[in-house]
Amino acid sequence: YAYQPSAVAPSAKKAPIGWFTPHALSSAQVEATIGDFAAAAALAQEAGYDGVEVMGSEGYLINQFLVTRTNHRSDAWGGSFANRMRLPVEIVRAVRGAVSADFILIFRLSMLDLVRDGSSWEEVVELAQAVEEAGATIINTGIGWHEARVPTIATSVPRGGFAWVTQKLKGHGLSIPLVATNRINTPEVAEAVLASGQADMVSMARPLLADPDFVNKAAAGTPELINTCIACNQACLDHTFKMQRA
Repeated sequence: YAYQPSAVAPSAKKAPIGWFTPHALSSAQVEATIGDFAAAAALAQEAGYDGVEVMGSEGYLINQFLVTRTNHRSDAWGGSFANRMRLPVEIVRAVRGAVSADFILIFRLSMLDLVRDGSSWEEVVELAQAVEEAGATIINTGIGWHEARVPTIATSVPRGGFAWVTQKLKGHGLSIPLVATNRINTPEVAEAVLASGQADMVSMARPLLADPDFVNKAAAGTPELINTCIACNQACLDHTFKMQRA
């Protein structure tokens, strides 16, 4: 998805919404990428952050290694699912080794790719168990690739409409918290997801862009003052894809 010609991927396959055909990473470059994730996490801790989130979903690099849609490799990083999931597992393991035991390590796992030749549900479960064992402390839910034709974050998507995916992963031998996401844009929606038992936590992004004081207003008991995200996606996403300023 990169907007520059030096984009990289597991294989040299251009994304349907991409501008450039990416360069296939060599095995040495894959190893270097793992080290880059670990180094970045260590710097984040040194800078005073409480944790980091490894982006393993939405069709980005880690997600691309996981599926045959984009991973056509025949080396140790492709072929079987055990090989295809090596990158996320080794990134999590390397990050955990580079930071303290109490440093939060979230892995955002694509639980529903919504593209052809994406991960099977059995592979989603296997990866979730593997990243927990490798040192993740929280698993966040990723829904859909950017090139997916199914709406995932638009106004037409029901609020909390994908929390069922997170709930589906519960009960598969995981002991770390699972986070629901997508179209959770009010304190009431968040509370409903948690009260239903569909997730242990909720994640928001665009609602905090719409109102940076979202949490403070909710905590103060004045949710009616929140400038609610309506999922128009104009300034936060559409302008970005059109190379315009927000």
